[in-house]
Amino acid sequence: MRTEVITVRTGSRPVVRDITEEAGRFVDGLGDGLLHVFVPHATAGVAIIETGAGSDDDLLTALDELLPTDDRWVHRHGSPGHGRDHVMPAFVAPYATLPVVGGRVALGTWQSICLVDPNGDNATRQVRFSFLPG
Repeated sequence: MRTEVITVRTGSRPVVRDITEEAGRFVDGLGDGLLHVFVPHATAGVAIIETGAGSDDDLLTALDELLPTDDRWVHRHGSPGHGRDHVMPAFVAPYATLPVVGGRVALGTWQSICLVDPNGDNATRQVRFSFLPG
């Protein structure tokens, strides 16, 4: 298995950050197998979605509606409403596994690999790419 950790700057606001290029560079030329993308954080996830057409903003809006940033959360350290950030990975898992064919991630036409980070308290995130040859 080949593995690598990258650092992704997410900033101080909730963000959906496309990491497809980074994943593509990681598997470039590796042949057939599986790419596993894992975010080792309690308040971030990985989503396979379309970006650039508003879906990334729609995802953040949906998360805000489903998991509001108010004082309902028992988990209360950090920014107001931060408890919801700890619940979010149950809805947007912290991992995804994708096929790699001929050294390229086999995504659909409009699909992108995205880091979903609703937590403005942490400006950088780690993402682990692991490749299991087929």
